[in-house]
Amino acid sequence: MGIRKFTIAIAAGLMFTGAATAQVFVIGSGLGGECYHSTQSRYSSFAEAERICTRALREEVMRSGNRAATYVNRGVMRMRNGRYDSAISDYARAISIKPEMGAAYLNQGAAHIHKRDFSDALAPLSKAIELNSIDLFAAYYNRAIAKENTGDVAGAYADFIKASELKPEWDLVEMQLSRFEVTEG
Repeated sequence: MGIRKFTIAIAAGLMFTGAATAQVFVIGSGLGGECYHSTQSRYSSFAEAERICTRALREEVMRSGNRAATYVNRGVMRMRNGRYDSAISDYARAISIKPEMGAAYLNQGAAHIHKRDFSDALAPLSKAIELNSIDLFAAYYNRAIAKENTGDVAGAYADFIKASELKPEWDLVEMQLSRFEVTEG
């Protein structure tokens, strides 16, 4: 049985779409819980939510897992406000507290994608996948975006397929996959 080679062509050039992100649940009430709930609301002010998260980190005594989650959540708010370097710093702090928190790596990769630092996005996204992040579909999707923009088109296609398997009928990944034409070569 011979080896089958496949050529993957992109129908419409390299395409960049927004990266997927994940928030982390904070157990309990108080400012940490309020910070988490702010990340869930599409209607909250990102700046106000960031202030709540900052107050939680300054004023509340938290378990290390909740502190790491609050850094991730504040990073999400900073990222939504276009403050990518500050967000990356928050994700790094979360990772230093809880290195097994996949969402911190997922969001760190997403922030690099927003900055168009596609090469820098690959390692944290691969780590999020290795850690079996809660939003694993988003880690594969984001890594596909990074791979495509660093020239690894076949790897991007494989990651888009995996994201589609993990979250079937996801319009965003279906749109990405529709740009590819797979031919036997």
